[in-house]
Amino acid sequence: MLRPRRYALPLTPGKDEVAFDAWIKLAADGVVTVAVPQVEMGQGVTTLIPQVAAQELGADWRQVAVEPAPISPLYANVPLAAQWAELTMPATPDWLIGEDGAWVRRWAQDHAFTITADGTALAAYEAQVRNAAASLRALLCMAAASRWGVAWQECGTAKGFVVHEAKRLPFGPLASLAARFDPPGTPPLRAEPPGENPDDLPAGSPLNFPRLDLPAKVDGSFVFAGDVRLPGMVYASIRHGPIGASTLAGYDKDAANSVRGLVTLVRNPGWIAAVATNWWAADTALTRMDARFAATNRADSSAIDAAMDKAMQSGTATRIHSLGDPDSYLSGRLPLQLRYEVAPALHATVETASATAHFHDGRLELWVGTQAPQAAREAAARALGIDPLAVTLYPMPLGGSFDRRLENDHAVEAALIARACGRPVQLMWSRKQEHMAARPRPPVVAVLGANVDPAGRIGGLRARIAAPPAAREFGRRLLHGDAPFAAIAAVAGETDAMVLAGAVPPYAIEHVAIDHVPAQVPLPSGRMRGNADGYTAFFTESFVDELAHRAGREPLGYRMAMLGNDPRLAECLQRVAALSGWGGGGDNSGQGIACHVIGAGRIAVVASARRDADGVRVDKLSAVADIGRIVNVDIARQQIEGGLVFGLGLALGCSTAYEDGLPVTGRLASMSLPVLADCPTIEVAFVKSAAEPADPGELGVAAVAPAVANALFSATGLRLRQLPLLSEDV
Repeated sequence: MLRPRRYALPLTPGKDEVAFDAWIKLAADGVVTVAVPQVEMGQGVTTLIPQVAAQELGADWRQVAVEPAPISPLYANVPLAAQWAELTMPATPDWLIGEDGAWVRRWAQDHAFTITADGTALAAYEAQVRNAAASLRALLCMAAASRWGVAWQECGTAKGFVVHEAKRLPFGPLASLAARFDPPGTPPLRAEPPGENPDDLPAGSPLNFPRLDLPAKVDGSFVFAGDVRLPGMVYASIRHGPIGASTLAGYDKDAANSVRGLVTLVRNPGWIAAVATNWWAADTALTRMDARFAATNRADSSAIDAAMDKAMQSGTATRIHSLGDPDSYLSGRLPLQLRYEVAPALHATVETASATAHFHDGRLELWVGTQAPQAAREAAARALGIDPLAVTLYPMPLGGSFDRRLENDHAVEAALIARACGRPVQLMWSRKQEHMAARPRPPVVAVLGANVDPAGRIGGLRARIAAPPAAREFGRRLLHGDAPFAAIAAVAGETDAMVLAGAVPPYAIEHVAIDHVPAQVPLPSGRMRGNADGYTAFFTESFVDELAHRAGREPLGYRMAMLGNDPRLAECLQRVAALSGWGGGGDNSGQGIACHVIGAGRIAVVASARRDADGVRVDKLSAVADIGRIVNVDIARQQIEGGLVFGLGLALGCSTAYEDGLPVTGRLASMSLPVLADCPTIEVAFVKSAAEPADPGELGVAAVAPAVANALFSATGLRLRQLPLLSEDV
């Protein structure tokens, strides 16, 4: 069963191109095209992977292009499949799950598991891309050496040329000849490029490659799913039923037909779509028809709050992490117990869900931005009752996702509408529908307690956290095709360690207990950038800060005293204190500090904040991160900065209440998101490290909320224990 398999090479060369493997094509004009199996959604992956190839190959960056890789087992994201083993391979023994295990590799290949998530692109693909580029470099050297009559091992490559002493030949004219040679069994790799650090990186360093996607994004020529245009294409808008068990009950068809340009209406039990010659006409028709839905078990904030309280007060807890002897040391009511709450949070992507579909001759063509292309393909095929092999999916970049596009409901809807209207159709959700059909970050309630000695040192820490098993619920939708409320029912009462990720403190505490209480709420929920760390860091770092102040200890020193087990995190704290001009976080300083660990990445953040008549104002964010070896420092910095701003949005807004199955918040303007004028001064520094690269994309999201909450305490003396911070009356 686990014997190696061979798969057809997925790349199709164009005119005057040669495809050498699953990763690289070389054209006669010297253009090197690198396939990228991860979706570009702002994180820079369409620069990182080509950069790895270009460095190893010795290519001229000005002649490097990128194309989205087709769905293929050759691009399986094995590290993510292992990381998500709780979802992908439940009940599989741990010794089979490891990232290099044959079992997990086979599972990922069999399911064409190329999902983009959790910053795993380098872990999954860097080695493969380097080997592919090294093989091509050897072939090009063989081709040139055959012309020069020298040993190929004496040749090298640089800036798009094969070189030998004073001789050189460009890559392009050698492409077809190079394809005739057999690559060495183990291609020789260049010395691994050193990790970059902004402190010692010279200006204009050739290692700090500029982003390939930036020029097109600046001039507006970058093509997203909503920019696709096909002959005879029509446009669709949609109305979803209230959140609950919704069914379409009625609508005014005559009112819809009065709209000029209307082509047809497409009905589904849970939604109705209008198709017209332009999107505005389609959306106007939906507004006029006033669709009515019958729904039971509708999402409502009062019901959600009641379910969370019930779980916290009387739910059955399962211990997911234990250290020391928590049963003896942390039983019963502890001297200090504090409650923290997190409201459902929306993704607020700039681009709403968009997809273009064309169903003809029993086949579907689908242009869609998705983090899970094979799952989207299978979901669309299942909805149409056709074989997934009859679905051709063209992966499109995303105008933001934050894990929202791990869900593929828009792809399914576009496929069904395309079949119904018999023409190419482009579906685009309105902002209100984006919020209506959202799979928000789940509501969470936590009670943290601690035993401390007379000097304020933590002897034991216990966390009881009530949350829906949202990761398992998401897994049912993604991997099994469950409907939202069917997924909730399927995982009801299950323990979900993934929704408590990051809850284990990074500190050296002798006794620790982390318990999960599954809550069942009438609201489908899912993943979001920062994942569970986006709220577990808030719980832990707010609680530790409270303990420091109660003990009369300076917050930085209090943390440092507990970090003898993690010198890398301690260095981040020390350096961010110097970077920010940390003054001790005393009364009225407006400074707050927090730190967090996600996988192999570490970060420390200092926020300067105040509260005035207009609400909370964050003036400055300083961050120091240790993310191991940095491949591209500009992209790493962008990811930390973007994470800080996204986390700031989650700290101050990004949420909505629900009434009778409808989100109260329908527009971005009402979500308290930071606009450009509100964005604080941001400074980011990195710790130089030779460790393997860690993902920078989630770190800033996790650490900023507790840093801001702690800053507001130092500025006002008020403790805010809810997210968003302004959801609490103070």
